[in-house]
Amino acid sequence: MTRLIIGAMVRAIGAYPSGWRYPGAHRDPRGDAAVLRRAAEVAEAARLDYLFFGDWLATGHDLEFRDPYLVARIDPISAITYLAGVTQRIGLIATANTTYADPYSLARSTASADLLSGGRAGLNLVTGAEPRAAGNHGRDFHVANETRYDRAVEFELVLRRLWDSFDDDAIVADAASGVYLDPSRLHATDFHGAHLSVTGPLNVARPVQGHLPIVHAGTSPRSRLFAAQSADLALVAVSGMAQAAVIREELRALAFESGRDDRTLKVIAPVLPIVGETREHAQSIADELSELVQIAEDWPDGPPEAFPTNRSLAQLSTLVGVDLTGLSPDRAVTPSLIAGFSAAGQELVEIVGERTGRRPLGERPPTLRHLVVAASVNASMIVGTAEEIAAEFEAWGDAGAVDGFNVLSAVQPAQFEAFALGVVPELQRRGVFPTEYEGETLRDHLGLERPESVHVTPGDLVFPSVSRRDGVSR
Repeated sequence: MTRLIIGAMVRAIGAYPSGWRYPGAHRDPRGDAAVLRRAAEVAEAARLDYLFFGDWLATGHDLEFRDPYLVARIDPISAITYLAGVTQRIGLIATANTTYADPYSLARSTASADLLSGGRAGLNLVTGAEPRAAGNHGRDFHVANETRYDRAVEFELVLRRLWDSFDDDAIVADAASGVYLDPSRLHATDFHGAHLSVTGPLNVARPVQGHLPIVHAGTSPRSRLFAAQSADLALVAVSGMAQAAVIREELRALAFESGRDDRTLKVIAPVLPIVGETREHAQSIADELSELVQIAEDWPDGPPEAFPTNRSLAQLSTLVGVDLTGLSPDRAVTPSLIAGFSAAGQELVEIVGERTGRRPLGERPPTLRHLVVAASVNASMIVGTAEEIAAEFEAWGDAGAVDGFNVLSAVQPAQFEAFALGVVPELQRRGVFPTEYEGETLRDHLGLERPESVHVTPGDLVFPSVSRRDGVSR
């Protein structure tokens, strides 16, 4: 029996493209504060390990159709700082982009968040370069993209050295002698690499956790290497249990080869559960969400210029091997229509059936819209009752496929609360998730030890010396 790590990836207007259109959904970012506070209260009452806040450093009309939750959102560091004041035990993970962030400023804000929260802060380091984000930060996109992982490696090392500027006992505060600081226990960072140069020390005391738990997500070989060498949590999007088990084994092997204890790397899969009182109820929710997603054919004269190119009957035609252009998106998918579908098309029909209950021979067959949405909306969905979803989570854990899940909610607040109030108690009943918090800090929740200072253990393989002026080698 495996103790699962369960966190929630918070997207205030929902994680599904049409989630904000669902009846009763939160829609207005100006009201995010109340939604975030309510989500934190519900999540902490359920004993979730953490709340996770992603980020995107630009906006535009295209995001309205692709990922509406990115159009306008609260800054992640601000979000966790706000929620630290209204929660007591749950972990709070913010995202920062190493391509554009300043390591000293980020070390300062995250160390502060950890101290203010009593050791509950975590940091998701991302490396993506995007033209609009580059422009917003005065950077050349192509240069930033080419060097993003080299910079990320330096960035992570600098963060750890900055967090360790003060030894835990550096502040003496002896009123009788008048000694406040032991200067031998305050360390300069002295990093001069190919991409970053920081002297330090940081002007914030050492975080409660020593180092904040570091998260990283990605699919490229370089991304996985970075996660294996540097992260505590690796977020890995997978298509199924078998693929997850293979990737987890690969990441653990990379971690071991890098000289670290591979058991300290936790592999977490993002998942979007649709929770219903019955399986049919859950499928009806998934069905309505699909029908609320707009596709290119909804505009008689063509979609807006920024509309996603993959959300169309033309793209679906390429996938299934049958020309569907010119048909109505609400045309029923019947056995005669799918007779010529490719294997990928046949599989897509099965996916829609599992998610929505609509089958070609049923009373309510799927429509072409359902197929377009299933093919174009990238979401690892599990549709069912609380018991069915909990059983699926347990099976993944017992198979060694993952160490836990990052849970997204299609609709806020309804689906978030359905998971926290329905699925989590079932996981607790099965003994794979605790009924009470087992520690005080986020590291405690994740089963991670508090690290020694890099200045105390300069020869540690995990934290090599980083004072070389000609860059960093791993």
